[in-house]
Amino acid sequence: MRYPKFLTEIGAVGFAAPSYGCNIEPYKSRLLHAVERFKKWGHPVMLGPNCFSGEGIGISSTPEKCGRELTDLYCSRENSVLLPCGGGELMCETIDCVDWDRIREAEPKWYAGYSDNTNFTFLLTTLFDTASIYGPNGPSFGTEPLHESLNDLYAFLRGQKFSFTNYPAYEGSEDSLVSAENPLAPLNTVHPFNPVFFDEKGEKSVTFSAGGRLLGGCIDILANLRGTEYDKVEEFAEKYKEDGILWFFEDCELTPMAVRRTLWAMKHTGWFKHVKGFLIGRPMNEDEVIFGLGHEEAVISVLKECGVPIAYGLDFGHLPPHMPIVCGAVAEAEGNGKTFRITYDFR
Repeated sequence: MRYPKFLTEIGAVGFAAPSYGCNIEPYKSRLLHAVERFKKWGHPVMLGPNCFSGEGIGISSTPEKCGRELTDLYCSRENSVLLPCGGGELMCETIDCVDWDRIREAEPKWYAGYSDNTNFTFLLTTLFDTASIYGPNGPSFGTEPLHESLNDLYAFLRGQKFSFTNYPAYEGSEDSLVSAENPLAPLNTVHPFNPVFFDEKGEKSVTFSAGGRLLGGCIDILANLRGTEYDKVEEFAEKYKEDGILWFFEDCELTPMAVRRTLWAMKHTGWFKHVKGFLIGRPMNEDEVIFGLGHEEAVISVLKECGVPIAYGLDFGHLPPHMPIVCGAVAEAEGNGKTFRITYDFR
């Protein structure tokens, strides 16, 4: 596994928009404030040409322009870390226009993002053995005040912190204070962190313990990558079978039924070979129930058949805060009662 160099005290931070751009409020102001924050911290900032664009369908610009921007900024030696401007809908079309040969030959760098950015974080790891970060997108650094989770991500990028504990509370889908009039509003964390742990038999447990090489992202995106020419999951799992795979998932728009169908398909595609455990983030529509099936049961009903521990409702995904999840790294994850901790090993 290739691990990028960490951000130095004066290292430059790049921003790209391979998915949505920040062309309207509150996104534009949040990105601009994030830029100023990095500058105050001593980091030059490099903005891609599509960062403030909104001419594309589900992405900032055309797939060709987005693919070229992502390739150029990732391969550039003028920035040390690359952050996306947001999630979106059709970054799958962007990756068709990425120059993957250039990406393969480039010196690896940390790319941190989530949601639609799974299209890049996941492929960096499975195609090129390059670690990436499933974590907050760039404009999240534009909030005031900055949440502890963003300080954690920055500390990781600087190479200063490699073990992370859950945060006390999270923001539900209806709780956000962000608006066009109040673009820099902080997280409104009003719901206590409430994980649920399951043992190897799929029964609820007070504790959780699992270790392995992390792999995963937004299940909405992974469902589309499965079975395409970008799908190298079985080869990756076989290569790292001695470590075992510690899968992490979260979902944005899928119903409980869609989640259950997707996990069923992944299992039958061979994706869960050599699995050691599952880490499940909070779903966007966490209270949704279809035909009596909620998100938690949808996940557990399929994954319990793998006979490994499962931790559900963790701090990553579309309901912030979002701890840094290092795709490709070996990790030890532990839970006890209402606490969860993940520690990374870069081997």
